[in-house]
Amino acid sequence: MKITLEMAVASDAAAILAMQKSAFLPLLKKYQDSATNPANETLERVLGRISGPGSFYYKIMAQEKMVGAIRIKSDRDCQFWVSPLFVDPLFQGLGIAGRAMKLTELLHAEAATWELATILEEEGNCRFYEKLGYRTTGVSEQLNDRATLGYFKKIATGVDK
Repeated sequence: MKITLEMAVASDAAAILAMQKSAFLPLLKKYQDSATNPANETLERVLGRISGPGSFYYKIMAQEKMVGAIRIKSDRDCQFWVSPLFVDPLFQGLGIAGRAMKLTELLHAEAATWELATILEEEGNCRFYEKLGYRTTGVSEQLNDRATLGYFKKIATGVDK
């Protein structure tokens, strides 16, 4: 399945939030990380991420339909942060997230580093990011007695720094 990325605009926020809630609700139920889980975000938060400075929010498109989204934030030092990345549960397991990550990296070739955080107890997610070249930083944050947030980093290739 071929995917493309399209820049999200404010009018996409409600659809993005609905899909984000659907994608992250199983993790919220499993880990009960109410304060940090993207399923609990507000429309205002999504709108802020779409329009914020240094923020790039992309809809992941397949067959002219939004099947997920990825948002990245950059700083002056070309350090990029990925959050959130999600795929509609109906389209998970098809390699869409990996292709979206690679497309995002191509779109932002100026990046020196890529960083993200994921729940360490979700071993499949950790393996997914490691397969894409991310390595654990060794930094973690205990969210509650069920979930630990782990931080990952990837040094970008092809950038002279």
